[in-house]
Amino acid sequence: MYEKLGELQQGYNTVTDMDSKHPDMLQDIGVYRLSAGDRETLHDEGKETAVLLMEGSITLEWNGHVQDISRGSVFDEDPWCLHVPKGVQVIVTAKGESEVLVQKTDNATDFAPKLYTPEDCSSTVAGEGVWNGTAERVIRTIFDHGNAPYSNLVIGEVISYPGRWSSYPPHHHDQPEVYYYKFDRPQGFGCAMVGPDAHRVEHNSYITIPGSLDHPQATAPGYAMYFCWMIRHLDDNPWTERIMEEEHAWLLEENAKIWPDR
Repeated sequence: MYEKLGELQQGYNTVTDMDSKHPDMLQDIGVYRLSAGDRETLHDEGKETAVLLMEGSITLEWNGHVQDISRGSVFDEDPWCLHVPKGVQVIVTAKGESEVLVQKTDNATDFAPKLYTPEDCSSTVAGEGVWNGTAERVIRTIFDHGNAPYSNLVIGEVISYPGRWSSYPPHHHDQPEVYYYKFDRPQGFGCAMVGPDAHRVEHNSYITIPGSLDHPQATAPGYAMYFCWMIRHLDDNPWTERIMEEEHAWLLEENAKIWPDR
């Protein structure tokens, strides 16, 4: 499923909702657009919450902690993300024009809140030196089952270089996933494939990816594409790996040759 939010409205912009909008994603996801002085209180007695600053400058308050954070660009700067369990109140106060993404899901497990700093983020360049560089991109992982096994969520970011592919080679996994997109220029665009379907993705758009469908992405030349990737673990089946599509697995072979060097 593809949808374009367009220009974000002031306040909360819903992407998914566990009760009413794409409930098969098993997540509440939305983006706050805030102006200086705006104040939002996040408090859920049954759901864990991740608060990701996409751009701007905000103050976060939780459990007696106060932290000012800022981010100029999702393309050039690693993320700040606050992760709290059910029952913990988070207050977000905007110090200027800001965008904040919030991801939630049910989780009865109690754990210590953690503010992930840019230094905590695992960032790698994937696709270097293979397939003539056509799938080179930056993959950032904020938290997953490896560093937050108590969580039912995964959240990370990808920067897909202009004219390149990402989420490649094609792969799938059992768990549902959501991609939320931005482009370095508002007229930028790319292509998202989900199973047999293809969609033109644009600034402030998203796709929902049911488990078991592959989802390769492509970016138009001249435009850099960002997407926040968000996965919901299944009960007794957490996301830990990508399952490559069998017919494309040869691309992972050492020294795989492609045309015209084949």
